[in-house]
This record gives sequence, C-alpha cells and structure tokens, in this order.
Amino acid sequence: MSLPTAARQALEHFEQARGWEQRARLLMQWGDRLEPLTETQQTDEHRVHGCESLVWLVAEHVDGQWHFKASSDARLLRGLLALLLVRVQGLPSAELAQVDLRGWFTQLGLERQLSPSRSNGLHAVLQRMAELAGRQ
Repeated sequence: MSLPTAARQALEHFEQARGWEQRARLLMQWGDRLEPLTETQQTDEHRVHGCESLVWLVAEHVDGQWHFKASSDARLLRGLLALLLVRVQGLPSAELAQVDLRGWFTQLGLERQLSPSRSNGLHAVLQRMAELAGRQ
C-alpha cells in the first residue's frame, strides 16, 4: 500500500529530525496545522471514547474516499492525530481497514514516545474510523 503524498512529506520531515526534541517540536507543529473543529463538531456524537484526553473525530465519505477532521484538548495528541490523518486522508474503506498504525508511527520514529494510554487513544480513533467506514 503506497503512502499518500502528505504522509510521504511527513515521513521525510521526521526522518530528518535528530533526536526526540526535534521530533517533539515537529509533532507540535503538525498539531497546529489541524483544521479547527467548530463547536457543533465538538459534541459527544463526534467524541472518541477510549482516550484519556478529549478527542473528536468528524468523518465525511465523498466519492468513495474518506476525509477526516480531528482535534484534541491535548497538544501532543493533536500532533499525533495530524500524523494519523495525513496517513489515512482520502483512502477508500478497504485501505483504511488495513492501515498499520504501529508501523506508521515506527516509520516516523515516534513509536517509543507513545505511552500505552496515547497508543490506546490513537487505536480508538483508528477503530472509530473503521467503524464509520464499515457502515458505508
């Protein structure tokens, strides 16, 4: 499965980062790029449960492709969400179901930085995406 263009760009940036401090700074910058959600999108209907932090996910299925928006009250998690979104944006349902989240964050050099709770939270987001995709 080939990477979307934005995901390849993210991978290039993270491969050039030297050490955790540079990766952490990059992570925050990616999180700042997330399109803000409106108050009407930050509702319980869009909340992803299973995350320690507040996380919202909004999905749209257009012409067979998935488009997501997400946000969190935690800055580091916003960065991780941004990196998850560049990996899955525009995928059809079948490919979305095959995304290897752990493998993606390992490629980015961020696997060691995922605490069990963050990792569980990201898996909850990916699971929610898969649930939405399964309904189409």
